Amino acid sequence: MGADGQEYRSNDNGEPSGTAGKPILGQLISHDFSDILLVVVRYFGGVKLGTSGLIVAYRTAASEALAAANKIERLVEQEMKLTFTYDHMNLVMRMVKDLSPRIISQDYTDDGSVMMRISIRLSYVDRVRSYFIVNGQSVVRIETD
Repeated sequence: MGADGQEYRSNDNGEPSGTAGKPILGQLISHDFSDILLVVVRYFGGVKLGTSGLIVAYRTAASEALAAANKIERLVEQEMKLTFTYDHMNLVMRMVKDLSPRIISQDYTDDGSVMMRISIRLSYVDRVRSYFIVNGQSVVRIETD
């Protein structure tokens, strides 16, 4: 499942339609997981479970696996290149203090300009841009990858 929950795929792989993939997918959604692959393997033991039994079996197996999983939270980030003059260093550093981007690199030039590469939460990109608007114009040149 993608970070925004819009990309997903489930498969019943030979089981009756809707008895394996959908219950597993439902557990991924209800446990709020993304960027994950979950595979449930069922060995036939001679007892036919029927469609409702299969749904319960796959849903329960998925739920128990997810409950035992170590969930690692990662943020979706955007890299940005900021170019500005020394005069605007305080403005840029205020943004760094407020939004806490990860600073990848900083380069200072002899001509009085600074180039800073940052990585910031995707949801903060517009806020970064708004920090540098002075009198209706941006005082920092911003490039995104």
